[in-house]
Amino acid sequence: MISERLESQIRFIKEVDALKEIFRQTVCIRSGRAENDAEHSWHLCLTAIVLAESANAKDLDLLRVLKMLIIHDLVEIDAGDTFAYDTAGMAGQHDREAIAADRIFGVLPGDQGKAFRALWDEFEDKKTPESRFATAVDRFQPMLLNCSTAGAAWKRHGITHDRVLARNSVIADGCAPLWEYAQRMVQQAVDSGQLEPAPKAGGPASG
Repeated sequence: MISERLESQIRFIKEVDALKEIFRQTVCIRSGRAENDAEHSWHLCLTAIVLAESANAKDLDLLRVLKMLIIHDLVEIDAGDTFAYDTAGMAGQHDREAIAADRIFGVLPGDQGKAFRALWDEFEDKKTPESRFATAVDRFQPMLLNCSTAGAAWKRHGITHDRVLARNSVIADGCAPLWEYAQRMVQQAVDSGQLEPAPKAGGPASG
């Protein structure tokens, strides 16, 4: 006889297949098509494994980082992907995603649902070394894709250099060497015309 616990776990696994259908603003390097959330999550996990040695915390719990990275975007199945520079959309993002977290993690057996929700909250709070490193990886990966696709999403939305730096400076809290690399990468994008420089004082703002 199949247990109710296993039935719940399988329902959850089926439910989160929908993450493959949530598309992001960033595009894949080779094809130029929109990246989906499941691809993003996989790429983050691999990036974290590769770069863990550069994390600020030298006693990092990498498995905890990977758990956060693999589940933190599941809420976008209900809440949708909010573009990082959409200030209006960002205003209510956490509330929308918290409601989604209640429903999606609630599909799991109670103990697993609570554990997943705790990991999601930890990622959102950015107070632990693991959540700060996970956030660093999560912020860096879209920057890397933009810099590798001639600034595709940045250009489409009129994003400027200053906004990219302001949005992503939190990388330094989890991985200082990665933030140093990111700043150099972004400056190269400006120098090559793939990212607009910050508007001059008194001039019109872009994006």
